[in-house]
Amino acid sequence: MEKKWYASALGRFRVVAILEGISFLLLLGIAMPLKYAANIPEAVEYAGWMHGLLFISYMFTLLQVKIEHEWTFGKAALAVLASILPFGPFILDKRILQRESA
Repeated sequence: MEKKWYASALGRFRVVAILEGISFLLLLGIAMPLKYAANIPEAVEYAGWMHGLLFISYMFTLLQVKIEHEWTFGKAALAVLASILPFGPFILDKRILQRESA
């Protein structure tokens, strides 16, 4: 039987990381321009709220991965840094997470 993505802390973290990265890009690339160029502040309100929830989920799932996989402080700090950079979660997934889940 195939192991499901949500069966491991690393699998859950990968999914949350990708969703958090997408929400950050939507916030920066769509919601912020709508707020300032088209005077639609609700875009930032809703996208920001969604991104905030995903960011908190990212940090909790990162903590779980750090504990279960005994990540070093440096690797965990790199994952935190990835969460605050545009495209960071995608690069983290490509360079670290895919290799560890294999």
